[in-house]
Amino acid sequence: MSVQSMCTTSTSDAPATLSQIEGLAQAGCEIVRVAVPNASALEGFEAICASSPLPVVADIHFDHELAIGAARRGAAALRINPGNIGSFERVDAVIEAAKQARIPIRIGVNAGSLDADVDARTDMSLSEKLVASCEAFVRHFEERGFADVVLSAKAHSVPVTIQTYRMLSERLPQYPLHVGVTEAGTLRQGTVKNCAAVGTLLEQGIGDTMRLSLTADPVEEVDVAWELLAALGMRRLHPELVSCPTCGRTQVDLIGMAQEVERRLRDVKVPISVAVMGCVVNGPGEARDADIGIACGKGSGLIFVGGQPLRKVAEQDLVDELFAEIGRRF
Repeated sequence: MSVQSMCTTSTSDAPATLSQIEGLAQAGCEIVRVAVPNASALEGFEAICASSPLPVVADIHFDHELAIGAARRGAAALRINPGNIGSFERVDAVIEAAKQARIPIRIGVNAGSLDADVDARTDMSLSEKLVASCEAFVRHFEERGFADVVLSAKAHSVPVTIQTYRMLSERLPQYPLHVGVTEAGTLRQGTVKNCAAVGTLLEQGIGDTMRLSLTADPVEEVDVAWELLAALGMRRLHPELVSCPTCGRTQVDLIGMAQEVERRLRDVKVPISVAVMGCVVNGPGEARDADIGIACGKGSGLIFVGGQPLRKVAEQDLVDELFAEIGRRF
């Protein structure tokens, strides 16, 4: 499973876009997509491809000449919706350009931009329409001798997304799937919707690349993606924070402590498990299960390392002492 995001900068502004790509790469992004909305963006796109630390996918709508131009200027892949690119003759021209450049094409079908004939069908669910569109486009690509294809079929509805990708994985199992919820919303709502849909799919073995679309800084998309992969036990890039929700037994400022630990863990580059627990009910056990952690009592806490209590520390010094141990041991 590869983590993807999309730049929010103007592709014509190569320095700004490359700066954003660098930030995404540092956050753990593995594939980046940029919009190519017009011919004037192609010059910037070429410069971006030449200097990007990540593979750059050209996102194209409506104008097949832009896709051809992007393929010739260093795109690692093309993303098109054949339903809005124009006639199949234009789609064929894009296929030929991708063949010559030896790059894949992502066939991206969206609920909001279905082919008019398919969209008008009243005997099909939205998921069935999305899958039927993908199947029709795949057949056309195969007839042209082009099978280096990735499929995506996105909607803003979680149930529709899950059902669509389940159907795609059954009907077109030979093609990799790019999963995500489109137009998912801002950071909080979008995170919930994406994790509900994509988490369900990944747990079922569905999905090869993903973008967790958020109306937010694209780095947030990458952070959420890695948290999801880690929660599913699939891949871990960053430390895991294990912290209890607190209750009436807690006798320290656990919420503030956990927030401070979370903030400081952003600078830790090893995938360790760190526990911050508030009382004696579950605290010592959970802290022992983590690589390192603290279990708090009244105004103080124990630091645990590798399941063993290390020492007792006053509340005001706990976070500093925890990170001192992290620095020494990891």
